[in-house]
Amino acid sequence: MEEASMEKTHQNWQKKKPWFWSWAFASILFRLILIYFPQNLYLSSRPEVSTPLTSLRRLAEGYWLKQSSMSPYAGSMYHGSPILLSILGPLTVKRIDGQPNQLICSLVFVIADFVTAMLIRSTGLNLQKAYSQRLKSLGLVGLLENSGDKIILSSGDIAALVYLWNPFTIVSCVGLSTSPIENLVIILSLYGACTRQIPLAAFGWVIATHLSLYPAILIVPVILLLGYGPDAPPRKLLLQRNSCELTGQQKELKNQPVQLICFSWKPVVCFFLWASMWAFYVLVLCGISVKQYGGLREMFKRTYGFILTVEDLSPNIGVLWYFFAEVFDFFRNFFLMVFHLNILFMILPLAIRLNHRPCFLAFVYIAISSMLKSYPSVGDSALYLGLLGLFINELADMRFSFFLFCGYIGVSLLSPVMHNLWIWRGTGNANFYFATAMAYACLQIILVVESVGAMLNHDRKIKKLSTTNA
Repeated sequence: MEEASMEKTHQNWQKKKPWFWSWAFASILFRLILIYFPQNLYLSSRPEVSTPLTSLRRLAEGYWLKQSSMSPYAGSMYHGSPILLSILGPLTVKRIDGQPNQLICSLVFVIADFVTAMLIRSTGLNLQKAYSQRLKSLGLVGLLENSGDKIILSSGDIAALVYLWNPFTIVSCVGLSTSPIENLVIILSLYGACTRQIPLAAFGWVIATHLSLYPAILIVPVILLLGYGPDAPPRKLLLQRNSCELTGQQKELKNQPVQLICFSWKPVVCFFLWASMWAFYVLVLCGISVKQYGGLREMFKRTYGFILTVEDLSPNIGVLWYFFAEVFDFFRNFFLMVFHLNILFMILPLAIRLNHRPCFLAFVYIAISSMLKSYPSVGDSALYLGLLGLFINELADMRFSFFLFCGYIGVSLLSPVMHNLWIWRGTGNANFYFATAMAYACLQIILVVESVGAMLNHDRKIKKLSTTNA
């Protein structure tokens, strides 16, 4: 009966594949259509889309300085990776007719979005397969059968489409932001860890950390993924199930094998070895690239130092620019430590409570860093909202879903309006635009809190059903 049920579910997934590919290719076509609009709808100049770290205009300026035998970090324009500058820089050079060759850049970002969505889909399929096996080992196959279409829906397909059709993802791609590249390497790391492809996971984590620093905290869920495997019900349930077998409390459980999950150190050690090798290789390439312009010390100062010191106070959808524009210089260093350590303080408690769900833990980390980072953009939100779709079945009972949906729409519409009233029309002030940034931060806080609460409630439900069956 169990094999027949799993086969029926697999057939239902197969029937849904055509509509997935239709919507996926439609999203690519939609991006290509928007790219041909004049000046790409001027999205590249929006502070919500382009930041000092993700702006292609700044990258083009840095490449021009390098071509002029000057340091790409001269002045205050470019603060990104020299490797990214070498890859995307030639694509920003103007053609013979005087027009910038932005079409190829746009195609690169479109391909990056599509590959990211496919990696999210593959990760979702692996998570769903592993989760179904864990429920089966607990004798909760009935939970899959009685849930109807909610489990039949492939979370990987839904998450991939959420990422592809998310307006934040689309505007980041069309607005020529480098966020799609950063999202790609982050998902590459999670996909490699979920599938135990250690060199791929190490490569993605090293490059993601090199590009924007904040993905360094993802080493915790990556280690948990490599050590424990994909997301699963709490391990205490499997231990309780094993004790039931040993004491013979339920005769039916004796015929079913119990798969205990033990932490494996071997893939973790291999990950650190590969990560060290990739990091050394990246540093060598960066050292060669900036050898004539101050070396690695200058690069770290202009990239990581720029991120940590919040030197550029141009408006964005974050909260740090307004705060440090108002704070006294005497207290600046203190509050810099407070804001950055605020992210680190949340790592350990969340890791302890959600260590059995490393992929969900990665989603929480990305959402928190997107909210508290120095120069956030909507491309960061596009990533964690896409990952949220991987847990659509577990978070089906999450509260305030409609409120959050309307809130994100409202902030997306009000932010350009408030920016226009402040900068161009002069009928508003910075408080108008900062109010939308505060609302945006509050929405992200509610999303993280409610999603974690819903996931923990889902685990309690599984524990209750497991206890009942035992």
